[in-house]
Amino acid sequence: MPRWFYQLASPRWCYQITGRLLPGFAIAAVLLLMIGTVWGLAFAPPDYQQGNSFRIIYLHVPTAYMAQSIYLTMAIAGAIGLIWKMKVADMVAKSCAPIGAALAVLALATGAIWGKPTWGSWWVWDARLTSMLILLFLYLGVIALNSAIESESTAAQSTAVLALVGLVNIPIIKYSVDWWNTLHQPATFKVTEKPAMPPEMWIPLLIMVIGFYCFFAVVLMLRLRNEILRRERRTSWVRELLLQMRG
Repeated sequence: MPRWFYQLASPRWCYQITGRLLPGFAIAAVLLLMIGTVWGLAFAPPDYQQGNSFRIIYLHVPTAYMAQSIYLTMAIAGAIGLIWKMKVADMVAKSCAPIGAALAVLALATGAIWGKPTWGSWWVWDARLTSMLILLFLYLGVIALNSAIESESTAAQSTAVLALVGLVNIPIIKYSVDWWNTLHQPATFKVTEKPAMPPEMWIPLLIMVIGFYCFFAVVLMLRLRNEILRRERRTSWVRELLLQMRG
């Protein structure tokens, strides 16, 4: 294993490195989200079928991508915590759950708003929508387990197992539009195919997706740093840090 992997096991080192990374990711998130929002809402041309109602794509697609990516991050961190007993990995998994749940709610809400003028209904039991709803329930289950179990180690193990079991839902979300005849449109971006939209429509969408990844990194690091301070509050380095802050 590389040296940095074992350094991640140190809460102190993790707290320090995230403090250095935070400003850069925060600036990138603000700039990218501002550029993507203005470009997508004000300058991108309207869709030839949906008109201006399609513009919600600039919020819906990034939040849907992020809800799935965060779940993968949470499950991987949980697996690392189970295998290598890394406290920081457990903290990362715990910090991911509320962020992912919030973005899953936003993805479902924006999807419903988009679905009303497109499908004529706020909600249909479509394969993609149903599997996204299951993803939200998985997030809520992880949050509930973390709150219900007092022992940090037991809670980490239980939530890691739940997250790993729930991984089966991620490919269902991704490939549901290919496996079944659904109302939901196919994936907007595919690695092996050229985007169906013109560049003036998909470039701001790509900017928004990258901006949301930066935003997630910022929020995750903030939550992780708080969790490190909470769990390590009795250590000498945290007491020295708090004294420096007060001084």
